Amino acid sequence: MTITSLKNIFKIHLKDLYPITEIESFFFQLIEFKIGLKRIDLALNPNQELTPDDEIYFSDSLVQLRKEIPLQYIIGKTEFYGLPFKVDKNVLIPRPETEELVSWIIEDVKKNSDKIKILDIGTGSGCIAISLAKNIPNAEIWALDTSKKALKIAQENAILNNIEIKFINEDILQLDELTTQFNSIVSNPPYVRDLEKKEIKNNVLDNEPHLALFVKDSNPLLFYDKITDFAKKNLMPNGNLYFEINQYLGKETMDLLEKKELKNIELRKDIFNNDRMIKAINL
Repeated sequence: MTITSLKNIFKIHLKDLYPITEIESFFFQLIEFKIGLKRIDLALNPNQELTPDDEIYFSDSLVQLRKEIPLQYIIGKTEFYGLPFKVDKNVLIPRPETEELVSWIIEDVKKNSDKIKILDIGTGSGCIAISLAKNIPNAEIWALDTSKKALKIAQENAILNNIEIKFINEDILQLDELTTQFNSIVSNPPYVRDLEKKEIKNNVLDNEPHLALFVKDSNPLLFYDKITDFAKKNLMPNGNLYFEINQYLGKETMDLLEKKELKNIELRKDIFNNDRMIKAINL
């Protein structure tokens, strides 16, 4: 089978599930991952023959795509903030909106030449913690998660990116304080309400870990409430608390922080013009 023939097979078998641009993106990423050929290489040699092993691999990948398994899980990796990350079904696939949260923190702390300590709560793949460590040379980074399987992936990603992180296996809902005080605490906790599941695509709903995604409709700010209490005890004076938030609950999240007497509360929108990030200061 030639690469051109394979491309046509992908289009035929996936056209009822994905737009053509997304199908082509899947195809080119899989070709580059498995064979090492970039798009320009394929244009120059469209009739290159696939090996039998390659045919089996692409057939299996096509089956997984038909099941709406995310491409990142199929190839086992993704990119975040210009860095490579391993991912599997035990961790969320990092989103571009979260890169904006990372940029905000870097922008705030780059003016500070002193040694600083940052804690990432609910680290998952480690994308926030590792990206901060890579871009803030004077920072010591801690990363906490309740899932041992997620922490294993995060540890592998720290090694992959040649970064040293202090990992903590704890449930933030059961944790009151640590022995270390931090300059900044950041969290992208579960915030999607059950009522919003209808807005979630099948590839996310059926594959990404619900533990890291969803909260009950009756208490959608559960993690923000608990993490804010934790931050008040574990942030240094004038320490910063950063959250990624549910786009529909910006005002409610700000009200919660205000009631808990945090100051200088700032809400920012993401690239899609949705309320997405909050910063507050523990005076």
